[in-house]
Formats: sequence, C-alpha cells, structure tokens
Amino acid sequence: MAVMSAPHPLAFAFGILGNIISVMVYLAPVPTFFRICRKKSTEGFQSLPYLVALFSSMLWLHYAMLKKDALLLITINAFGCVIETIYITLYIAYASKENKISTFRLLLSMNLGLFSIIVILTHFAVKNSVRVQVLGWICVAVSVSVFAAPLSIVAQVIRTRSVEFMPFNLSFFLTISAIMWFVYGLFTKDMCVALPNVLGFILGLLQMLLYAAYRKAKEVIMEEQLPENLKTIVILSTLGNSEVHPVDIQPESIEGAKENEQKEEDNNNNKKKKEEEEKDHNEKSLETSNDDLHPNENKV
Repeated sequence: MAVMSAPHPLAFAFGILGNIISVMVYLAPVPTFFRICRKKSTEGFQSLPYLVALFSSMLWLHYAMLKKDALLLITINAFGCVIETIYITLYIAYASKENKISTFRLLLSMNLGLFSIIVILTHFAVKNSVRVQVLGWICVAVSVSVFAAPLSIVAQVIRTRSVEFMPFNLSFFLTISAIMWFVYGLFTKDMCVALPNVLGFILGLLQMLLYAAYRKAKEVIMEEQLPENLKTIVILSTLGNSEVHPVDIQPESIEGAKENEQKEEDNNNNKKKKEEEEKDHNEKSLETSNDDLHPNENKV
C-alpha cells in the first residue's frame, strides 16, 4: 500500500494560490452566460471552448486521482469539470438546433469517446509502474497542442494595433496562475505540471507586453469581417491546460463602427452627386450662352 507523503509547505502554499486564481479564471465566462440567459440565445458564441476546457479538466483530474498525493490538483480540476459542465448545459439549452447537434457530436466524440479510449489504453496497455507518467505526458501533449490559439490573438493585436480583444486583467491573472502552478510543479517534482506552465508564463508575459505597447495606439485597422460577436482567448492556467474562452465584444462598438462607415459613404455619395449637378449646370449654362451668340453672328 502506497503511503501518501506530506506536501512541501511551499508547494501547498503555491497550490492554494493557484487554486484561488484558477477559480477566478474559470469564472471569466460568467458575464457571457448571463447575456446568453438574458437574451435566450447563444448568438455567435461557440461551444468548442467549453468542451475543450472540460476535456482538459477531465484528463488532469484523472491524472491527479491516479497520482494519489495531489489533492490540490483534484480540487481545482473537479471545480473545472463542474463549472464547464454548467456552461455546456446552458449553451445547449439556448443554442439553435444546428449548434445543439454539433455540440452533442463533439461531446460524445471528444469528452466521452476520446477520454474513454485514453483511460482504457492507459489502464490495460500500460504497466502500473509507469501509468501515471504516461497519463501525465498525455496531459502535457494535450496542453501544448492548443498553445497555438493564443498566438493567433497575439498576431491579431499586432495586425490591428488594438488590444480590444485581449483584456489586460485576464492576461495578468493567467500569467500569475502559470507562475503558481510552475512553482507547485517544481516543489512537488512533477514536471508534467511545471513544463506546460513555462509556455503559459511566456505567452502571458508576451500578451502583457503587447498590451503595454498598443494600449494607447490611436490607429486601429478594422478587419473586413468581424467574427460574429466574439474573440477567442485562450486561458493558460490550472495545470498548463489551455482553456479557451470567448470574450464578448460589445455590440455597440461594432454598430458604431458600421454607422461611421455608413455616414462616411453617404457623405462621399452626396459630394459626388453635388459635383455632378454642378457639372451639368455649367454645361447647360455654356450651351445657353452659345445659343445667344449665334443670332448675333448671323446679323453680322
């Protein structure tokens, strides 16, 4: 029978802080779902971010339970599973028929199908002595595989010179969360926890630097097609598991931009119309003067 070792005091402290910050990050989409419930429509929001977050939390929870001495990993990922399940349930309740079908398909294929395959393979095809390590590196692979998503946000900030879709507070807490879990992983000698958060820290720091560089930029290059009414922001937290949450874009800002474009287009059309009217008027005046001149020429 395995004896549970007492956690390092600093590991416990950083794990508690990591839990607190990660809970705040998990609750980031709450305003989005208040809006969904109020309007009784998911509008342009997608279910994929919540399904990915649930899948990641399920994997890390399974890893922590197999490890047997990772209570702080169990608490935060159990909370993640509960809150993401609530998000998905609310999404399905207010989604259109097409979105409900696609959500159920992803839920069955990824959260039930793929997760079950991983559990079965690690249980029957892997020796007991290395089962925890193999599952841990699978969790790391899943985390790293979605690290490309925040890079798309970084590219968009550079391209548009706007930090509208990259809130500083979120980037700040994600960076702090990555630090907490990295230190926790070091003290518990769990590289599967520590390594993914190195990337989390680097990307979080990069996002904050970009925010400092572009927060006062006046020139904003508007994209031709805004993605419905959301931008996806990847949350690098908890255990390096990348949670993808959409951040609501205020409809007023989009509508205001469209109104300004419409006004500018109307002004240009009116200007062209006046120029054409003046040109026609000048041509008619010239023709009239020519008609008045011809009779005098005949008299001479």
